[in-house]
Amino acid sequence: MKTTYQLILLFFFVFLCLPVSAQNLKINEIQVIGSHNSYKSAMAPELLEYLAGINSSSSNSLAYAHIPLTEQLDMGLRNLELDVFHDPIGGRYANPKGLEIIRSKGGTVEDFDTANSLSKPGLKLFHVQDLDFFSHYLLFADALHALKEWSANNPDHSPIFVLINAKDGNIPGTQETLPFTSAALDSIDLEIRMHLGLEQLITPDMVRGTYKDLETAVLAQNWPSLDEAKGKFLFVLDESEEKIDRYLKAKPELRDAVLFVNKTEGNPTAGFRIINDPVKHTSYIQELVKKGYIIRTRADSDTQEARNEDFTKFEKAKASGAQVISTDYYLRSNYFPSSYQVSFEEGIFERPNPILTGITLPQ
Repeated sequence: MKTTYQLILLFFFVFLCLPVSAQNLKINEIQVIGSHNSYKSAMAPELLEYLAGINSSSSNSLAYAHIPLTEQLDMGLRNLELDVFHDPIGGRYANPKGLEIIRSKGGTVEDFDTANSLSKPGLKLFHVQDLDFFSHYLLFADALHALKEWSANNPDHSPIFVLINAKDGNIPGTQETLPFTSAALDSIDLEIRMHLGLEQLITPDMVRGTYKDLETAVLAQNWPSLDEAKGKFLFVLDESEEKIDRYLKAKPELRDAVLFVNKTEGNPTAGFRIINDPVKHTSYIQELVKKGYIIRTRADSDTQEARNEDFTKFEKAKASGAQVISTDYYLRSNYFPSSYQVSFEEGIFERPNPILTGITLPQ
């Protein structure tokens, strides 16, 4: 005869093994794992060597890469992060200085930008101008097309959370970036609408509904259900307060907006928060999750956890109840020996939220 403890364990694991879509949950009542700098393909070894001569820690922090977005989604990942650069005319980043560095060290770059994508107008998709510029999709539009096609082939997929960094920082000796003005930030909305389609989006307007503002709706648990969110994407502007305010000039109160924004609680546009340190902020994240906010946190950063095989941050991320957990290591590193690899039980990347499902295991 099973003990009460064993029965609770059995119920818990049966519940977790059910597809989240079968559990009548809302999108803030799940927990997913996804990737950080999701578009990033492998840097040339000559570039990593060059950077190591300048700053070894910087070189180490860039020693990771991802498989294409659609392959990540095939694995079950449900969070992506995309970095965009403003380039409305085209050609601004077409000749990265890193290409000459690679050639000077005897390397070759025969397969780089064969479609001449960097010469075309529109938002570009890579990590750091001139240095970390290898990407599975050099055009933001091409990444969106890939997501749209994958979604059409998998129409019942659970919602995919996509963070957007609008990059306009400058590094000495690299190509000067164009600033993300209000209009430039609004161009992110435009490209998403054009290449992915409004019908595939969960927008602030949808969540707000008849409530006076987005935060009021979030605190009233007005997130859509998984059934309502089936086949859709939710985009978030992961940026500084100043840049978010520029976006809000183009989209006051997030009305008619594609992007959610990382505004702190107490703001009418608050709903999706970025809190990257789950070790320092475990209780804080738990509090916000219980109130209704969706939180993104990180399991690892700068390759440190993988190099040290340290799962502390990931365990805290899971326990915090943050709905979105980002990692560079849903697969093990190809750059250095490590057993570090991130997933939930049984190798899955999506599960009911442990804070909000009301199921707790005995201590």
